[in-house]
Amino acid sequence: MSFIAPPNLQRGDTVYLCAPAKAIEENYVLAAEKWLQAMGLVAIRSEHLLNQHHYFSGTIMERLTDFQVGLDHPIAKAIWCVRGGYGSIQILDGLQWAGFLRDPKWIIGFSDICVIHHKIQALGYQSVHGTMALNLEKNSAAAKHRLIEVLNGTNNSFEIERHSANKLGEAEGILVGGNLSILYSMLAAPECYQFEGSILFIEDLAEHLYHIDRMLFALNKAGALNKILGLIVGGITDLEDTDTPFGIELEEIILSHFKYRSIPICFGFPAGHIDDNQALLLGAKIRLEVNETNCRLNYL
Repeated sequence: MSFIAPPNLQRGDTVYLCAPAKAIEENYVLAAEKWLQAMGLVAIRSEHLLNQHHYFSGTIMERLTDFQVGLDHPIAKAIWCVRGGYGSIQILDGLQWAGFLRDPKWIIGFSDICVIHHKIQALGYQSVHGTMALNLEKNSAAAKHRLIEVLNGTNNSFEIERHSANKLGEAEGILVGGNLSILYSMLAAPECYQFEGSILFIEDLAEHLYHIDRMLFALNKAGALNKILGLIVGGITDLEDTDTPFGIELEEIILSHFKYRSIPICFGFPAGHIDDNQALLLGAKIRLEVNETNCRLNYL
């Protein structure tokens, strides 16, 4: 299956800033607007972008309305979610997608925004797993450059150094994935990724080691791990352990779920809740090569 890419961004195009989940402070938004301007793009804010309703950037209806305006916006070429947190799932079922299907645009974000990436791929479109306004000032120059590359269609291939835990091999498939906790939470949803023939990317933040194991067992029980053709492990950071240690490290946990499958596995990929959070084009067909010296991801 091939997924449709929205039109590439050009200088002067408009990017719609939206907060579908947690509230955000204005200083992060101002920094993002300044950066977009430097990139030759025009930023516009959703109506309730800087609201706060308890934990969230607004009530469910305010957040749903803001995102819907973005989907239907006659000028905006991209919707850039300014932060994650929790809340995207609360608005997902209320969104209407007819306007997006008539005039598709890039949806950009990661973490909780992976809920929306699931829906975009279910509709047959590509989207961008990439940094957000909250993280922009701390991001590496490479992360910011990669985001622009993806949006303007010059998304170059990746090449990273080998990791000692890698499993060697080559595969081609559709890139799916994102935050492991979101993947886990969406397994029973109608928008769940189609894992057959895919290469799976995972990342996460501040989970217990046993939670990672539990989520991978759930993916395995759902059949996902038997369908994927390759695995890319990004930043899985700030992990916690139990008072009585779990007993094995992250890499061992992940590899234990692939004892009887010979697929390429790349660890240490520069994407996720890390400063070097480089953008990935979800829904794109890629080639993954993991060899003795490095790991390569090529867009096909």
